[in-house]
Amino acid sequence: MFRRTRFCFQWLQFALVSLLLAGVASAAENHANALQAHYAALTTQLQHNAFGQPLVLESSQTDSQLKGEIYAVVDHPFAEFKAAVNDPAHWCDILILHLNIKYCHIGATAEQLVVYVGRKVDQPLTAAHELDFSWHSLAADAGYSNVVLHAGNGPMGTHDYRINLESIPLDSGHSFVHLSYAYGYGLTAKLALQSYLGTLGSDKVGFTQIDGQPVGGVRGLVERNTIRYYLAIESWLGAQSAPAEQQPELRMRNWFTATERYPRQLHEMDLDEYMAMKRNEYRRQQKPVAG
Repeated sequence: MFRRTRFCFQWLQFALVSLLLAGVASAAENHANALQAHYAALTTQLQHNAFGQPLVLESSQTDSQLKGEIYAVVDHPFAEFKAAVNDPAHWCDILILHLNIKYCHIGATAEQLVVYVGRKVDQPLTAAHELDFSWHSLAADAGYSNVVLHAGNGPMGTHDYRINLESIPLDSGHSFVHLSYAYGYGLTAKLALQSYLGTLGSDKVGFTQIDGQPVGGVRGLVERNTIRYYLAIESWLGAQSAPAEQQPELRMRNWFTATERYPRQLHEMDLDEYMAMKRNEYRRQQKPVAG
């Protein structure tokens, strides 16, 4: 009787796990098919756009959320791309390339990233804001990958930060990726954004054209940052073939060079200033504890 009960319990466990795995596989297949459909629908835009590369940028704004999305073809085989972005340890070296990321380290577990955001200057961490990201790989099989970073709370009442990167293979040397960057905001953040956009950010614009002019305001803000995160991923990947000791410097130069292709939107400082700031921040990031 005991053996029969034990056998039934083991069979039930196996059945439940099988059903779960089947559900995950089915969801991954559905997401992969949806991303493939996006690729087909965007073929013309990927071939002809203002970026000079196969890249499409979209953005949206509601009363409570800002969101930027990028669809792009990258010159990396899917297996290579998937392996790179599905390692949480790589994300700190990706994120630190962004002007506003001051520090990043793995938290209590390998799937937690503690990130400090601040101004576009060299500053102590005591003057920056901490964002605690959870890192999840929702699917990573032979035909689909989906990585999500989520932080519940941010500075000035911002919340629900989410970086989502999904990808599928196209051919032996290319992958199609979808990057989305979004966060929620309330009254405090809205007032702070309005103050910034009315002063220091008054001449800043994004990429989307409205009535022949690049969009400004908060949509321009989220577009600039979405592009910066995408270029950070590309710059990290582009340095992987170099010797390990040369990669940090090469990643920084790659990122700066990539952003300077769009000076109207992304230029903030010269190369020497950026490199000096990021070298200091990268050295600080090698310490096991922030401070």
